[in-house]
Amino acid sequence: MAFLMKSMLSNQVKNLGLGGGGEESKEESTPSDPAAAAGMTREEYEEYQKQMVEEKMERDAAFAQKKAERACLRVHLREKYRLPKSELDENQIQMAGDDVGLPEDLQKMVAEDQVEEEDKDSILGQLSNIQNMDMDAIKEKAQATFTEMKQAAEQKCSVM
Repeated sequence: MAFLMKSMLSNQVKNLGLGGGGEESKEESTPSDPAAAAGMTREEYEEYQKQMVEEKMERDAAFAQKKAERACLRVHLREKYRLPKSELDENQIQMAGDDVGLPEDLQKMVAEDQVEEEDKDSILGQLSNIQNMDMDAIKEKAQATFTEMKQAAEQKCSVM
């Protein structure tokens, strides 16, 4: 009895359009054209799609350029510190083309590092390092080395 009542009422409700037949009307109201779904004409939608593709290509190119710049920096650091080369970095640089270089801010940092290293390698740089040394420890080490050499020489030489 409940089954009979339920089927009769649900059929009547579907016919009134109060809930049972909503699925069919949703499918009919959805346009099949994506331009109409976006609220644009077909030409506007095509132009919009072209712009999206162009922007994506520009972003991808900029990303590849940044990756190549980073790879270039890693290659530079590997050369500087005599580390093994990486095929991945070389491939990224080749994919971006020959116009890859270090960004300006990184070039400044590298130049500053080179200036600091040149200063350390110069005579004045070595003199500044001497000021930081412990002279007493150096004297003791020199005297100990001299004493060891003297004893070794006495053992080998019969004249001494």
